[in-house]
Amino acid sequence: MDAPEASVHGMIRLATSRDAEAIAAIYRPIVAATAISFETDPPGAAEMERRITTVLQIAPWLVYEDRGEVAGYAYGSRHRDRAAYQWSVDVSVYVGEGSRRRGIGRALYGALFPLLRLQGFYAAHAGITLPNAASVALHESLGFRPVGIYGAVGFKLGAWHDVGWWQSSLRERTPEPQVPRSLREAQRDPAWPSSLAANPSERS
Repeated sequence: MDAPEASVHGMIRLATSRDAEAIAAIYRPIVAATAISFETDPPGAAEMERRITTVLQIAPWLVYEDRGEVAGYAYGSRHRDRAAYQWSVDVSVYVGEGSRRRGIGRALYGALFPLLRLQGFYAAHAGITLPNAASVALHESLGFRPVGIYGAVGFKLGAWHDVGWWQSSLRERTPEPQVPRSLREAQRDPAWPSSLAANPSERS
């Protein structure tokens, strides 16, 4: 099984440390000029490399590569630290300004969710700063449902902002769930896409 491609020119693969600068460049204007992210200082390449490495210990971090350039990325991360939350993940997707409205975000999520399911996660969550009609539409089109709003929870760019939360079920709940597999363990499963089979440490 191969990872899905979003266009004839693009491919989806696991991120490596070499992608840190390109990922930081996509994220930088979102931090600097919008309330989509509640960060206020855009992380540089070194910090982004650290984040990629941390995420890849838990879940996939995928990039969409178009003609050799990173045009977008998506990843899963720990929902909360306490043990009973270990079957849940948060998910995020970002697409470079010049590559939007091409279905890249949808393609990245389309590749990410089956991998999270294969690892044994049960639910994915997305926090969206409101209003953000495009992000809400994307998530709801992929089966996410609204579960609540944190009212005026963050102050940025001179205004208070609400954050809505959406949830998607990755699999049916079971009475005795197995502990989710690490990314390394899941990559040894024959069902893992062959194009994503390399170990993160081997690709950095």
